[in-house]
Amino acid sequence: MDAEVAANRVAWETASQKHVNEYDDLLAEAARHDSLRPWELALLEPVLAEAPTVVHLQSGHGLDDVDLIAKGARKVIGVDYSTTAAGAAQRRARELGVDVQYVVAEVPTTPLAEHAADLVYTGKGALIWMRDLQAWADEVARLLKPGGLLYVYEAHPAVPLWSWDEDEPRIRPDRSYFATSHINDSFPANGAQEWQWSLGEIVTAIVRAGLSFAVLEEHAEPFWRPADGHDAAAWRGRLPNSFALLARKS
Repeated sequence: MDAEVAANRVAWETASQKHVNEYDDLLAEAARHDSLRPWELALLEPVLAEAPTVVHLQSGHGLDDVDLIAKGARKVIGVDYSTTAAGAAQRRARELGVDVQYVVAEVPTTPLAEHAADLVYTGKGALIWMRDLQAWADEVARLLKPGGLLYVYEAHPAVPLWSWDEDEPRIRPDRSYFATSHINDSFPANGAQEWQWSLGEIVTAIVRAGLSFAVLEEHAEPFWRPADGHDAAAWRGRLPNSFALLARKS
């Protein structure tokens, strides 16, 4: 593991301690089965109705995994490089009696078998940790069964540009849409290096991996807002803050 990845892992292990400190709150939240957003369910409900086996790359606190089971998934395998996050998520899954298994690994490499998934689910702060996007897309294709689907719900690539000013949205002078990466000092990044990928690069990597697009959507609503209630003008409907895609392996 090189220095950049090691530093990012320390930052994420530190951030993931929140999943332990707030364990009971997250357990109660998981039991409500309301983690998946309405626009996620609009695309996923027909897929989940077929009781797929799901691989969730970069699974984090695992609340989405419990919800995927509640909405119809037969089984979910979560993969995350934080032992803290994976351990807390596994404990919650056991307490709730859901068929979710967690594996600690640094995506894009996973120890899972070829064709392990009917559906690969990922996003909500996942692609920013990928230094090699094509390797990620190729691993998704390897994991999917023929006819399987990739679903991504993620921060829009333009999001690093938006300021968090409350009066009006502004473009940050220290950021570029076409930059390779930036340092994020806000929670949960804690000074970690986040890699940037344009929407064109994301689409191209997935197509080169052999998947064909069914849906590509852009949304004004961010996938995450800070718990302190801050309301940035950039989140009020004028700018893209998230996107969703559904792509199929032939």
